[in-house]
Amino acid sequence: MRDWTGKRYWLVGASEGLGRAVAHHLSRAGVDLILSARSEDRLQDLVAELPGRASYVPVDIADTASVAAAAAEVGEIDGFVFLAGVYWPQAAQEWDADQVEAMFDINLTGAARCLAHLVPQFVTRDRGHIVLTGSLSGFRGLPGAIGYAASKAGLMSLAESMYMDLRKTGVEVQCVNPGFIKTRLTEKNDFDMPFIMEPEEAAAEVFEHMGTDQFQRSFPRLFSLIFRGSVFLPNWLYFRLFG
Repeated sequence: MRDWTGKRYWLVGASEGLGRAVAHHLSRAGVDLILSARSEDRLQDLVAELPGRASYVPVDIADTASVAAAAAEVGEIDGFVFLAGVYWPQAAQEWDADQVEAMFDINLTGAARCLAHLVPQFVTRDRGHIVLTGSLSGFRGLPGAIGYAASKAGLMSLAESMYMDLRKTGVEVQCVNPGFIKTRLTEKNDFDMPFIMEPEEAAAEVFEHMGTDQFQRSFPRLFSLIFRGSVFLPNWLYFRLFG
């Protein structure tokens, strides 16, 4: 069981949906939160809602200078949770360059911009906790997921690489891979979303996992078995079943 009391955590992507719900869980556990997103108004509202100590630092993670300034303002922390993401459902035939680049730039490169300021700090101290948010869509390519699935696959691979490098040190790395969550992003979908979760329900999974010493959790559990199992399928069968 992790001792949360008095720990300082920086949550990026905290203003809406899953990030907002995770902030409530951590605040109730006694964590001193620094919340970041682009919307200062939403961050102010969230700080006012939380039961524990919290502050906010607006940041645009698509902007290297903005991330550097935010990281300097945040200062020394015990943990970092990356929850930021953008999404547009999109097939290759409908390729929108701006949207595809934005999904990579926010979902993957945005995390790398933040980690560039945190990983060296954690390694030097030999202490820190990093949590990245992947997706069930990141296990293999999916139709209509140009940009999003690939960016999440990259983030999950990044988490695995960091975990292998740091697992024998005092720096802990974790990855959570949710399925569908009822947010402004999934409202864009015009297809059935099996096992769709409320943000609070998904946040409970994330918070519970953060309290363990395990690397990865994919959820909802039953739904995740389909995606986790798909990596063992030969290409011809996978494409026939999922395509």
